[in-house]
Amino acid sequence: MERVRTDGDIVPRDGSQLVLGTLRLGAGETGGLGSGDSDALVFVFGGGGELDGLDVGSGSGALVLAGESGRLVAGPEGLSAVRVTVGSDVDLHAPMGKRERVVSVDHVEPGEAMGSRSFQVLFGPHNGSPRATMFVGYVPPGRAPWHYHLYDEIVWIRRGPGRYHVGDAVEELVDGSAFRISPREVHIVENTSVDRELVLVGFFTPAGSPSAAYLMPDVAASYAVAAPS
Repeated sequence: MERVRTDGDIVPRDGSQLVLGTLRLGAGETGGLGSGDSDALVFVFGGGGELDGLDVGSGSGALVLAGESGRLVAGPEGLSAVRVTVGSDVDLHAPMGKRERVVSVDHVEPGEAMGSRSFQVLFGPHNGSPRATMFVGYVPPGRAPWHYHLYDEIVWIRRGPGRYHVGDAVEELVDGSAFRISPREVHIVENTSVDRELVLVGFFTPAGSPSAAYLMPDVAASYAVAAPS
C-alpha cells in the first residue's frame, strides 16, 4: 500500500482528525484560513506575505483556532504553504502560555530528540494550540532505530532526500512528500544524504512533545539510562 504522497494532500483515515493540503497564492492573491469547528495550522515554505497584518515569511508558522477567521495575503513573490486542519474530536491540552498567531523558526530555540536529531516547536499548548503541536524536525544522515509514538501525526518533507520505513515497506522521500504515522505504528525516517540534514515539518495530536518516542524491546536495551547525579 502506498503511504507516501507527493501531491501534498493527506486525507482523513481511521478516524484521524488531521488533514493536510497545499496552499499556493500568486502575488497579491488572498486565501482564507477559517475552518469552522477545526483549528488550522499553516507552515510557509516559499515566498511570504501577511496574515491579518502579521508578516509570514518562509519558515513561519501560523495558527487560526476554531471559530476564528484568518486572511492570508501573498507578497510580490507569492506564497506557498502546507495547511493542516485539526478536527474538534481530539483531547484538549491545558493552555500553558500566551497565545501567538505567527511564529518564525528564526525565533525558536531548538530541542533535542532521539539520537542527534533536533526540533523546533512552532505551536503547541505553550503558545495557544491546545489540539495539536507543529514542529520543524532536523534529521542527520543515517537512520534512527525502530520506534513509535502515541500520537497521530502527519509529516511533510521540506528538504530530502530520505526513506520512510514501516513494516516491510520502504518508500522514497523527496521535497514535498507527505505521509501519516498512526499511533503506535513502528517506523523509521531515514536521511539518505551524506552531508546535510533532512528537514521535515510535523503536525500531531494530542498536543505534546516531539521528543516522545518509544523504542522496540530489541533496541531499548542498548540505550543506557543515566543515573541521577
